[in-house]
Amino acid sequence: MTVDYNTLAKTIASLTEGETDHVALMATIACEVHHSDDRFDWTGFYRVTEPGLLKIGPYQGGHGCLVIPFERGVCGAAARTGAVQLVPDVDAFPGHIACASSTRSELVLPVRDATGEVIAVFDIDSDQPDAFDQTDADHLESILTQTFGG
Repeated sequence: MTVDYNTLAKTIASLTEGETDHVALMATIACEVHHSDDRFDWTGFYRVTEPGLLKIGPYQGGHGCLVIPFERGVCGAAARTGAVQLVPDVDAFPGHIACASSTRSELVLPVRDATGEVIAVFDIDSDQPDAFDQTDADHLESILTQTFGG
């Protein structure tokens, strides 16, 4: 299955129209994205709950790590640098945190609010190596920007 990103973006926009609560928005995005492609094994958000710290937010899939410091892992790198992390092989990523031993590749995008502040990261894990590409990152980044205003 391949993601139809245009339909996905329209569906998310329709479902979230007028909603301002970040947790409700995150829950809807996690669900819709997770079920849009078989590559997506774990799909969810880690929210910035205090300076330098991420805590698990709405997600789909098996359990995730509850807390991730900005200094650790792929999610921490996305939060710390504000840059998309496209990781074809998690075992080759220094400091990768294995929340699930089945994860082979990962895509993490910073989530910004309307002021441009990173409020969370959107984490997608796959049990397939090299599952994500720049097209995935670009489309998902666009959906996040449209939804959260950042």
